[in-house]
Amino acid sequence: MTPAQFRTVSPEFANSTRYPDAQVAFWLGVAESFVNSRRWRELSDLGIALCTAHHLVIAARDQADAAKSGVPGQVNGPMASFSVDKVSTGYDAGAVTLLDAGFWNLTSYGVRYLTLARMMGAGGVQV
Repeated sequence: MTPAQFRTVSPEFANSTRYPDAQVAFWLGVAESFVNSRRWRELSDLGIALCTAHHLVIAARDQADAAKSGVPGQVNGPMASFSVDKVSTGYDAGAVTLLDAGFWNLTSYGVRYLTLARMMGAGGVQV
């Protein structure tokens, strides 16, 4: 998969200033090592795209942190609640996170990738 193909299937990463081709190409290469094409078969490109998107989002967060505080790479879990003055909002992050998924739970792309990765090569189920 090339950066152009990735941007076609993941148009939310179309901004090549925020997500330069070199960075996309790097994470595509990393993602290819996470996706065994013999197991993923026709879904290989989907797995590579989801894994790449996950890493790009984490990298963008680190870049934003570096720009505002100079400390990239801090680990933050999903936001569970937020309040301003007398208004507050809460989310049940546990409802959309995967058990024992750790790092992959940090983005929706990671959750989608790991959900599929756990199914690959599982074989048929008989009821």
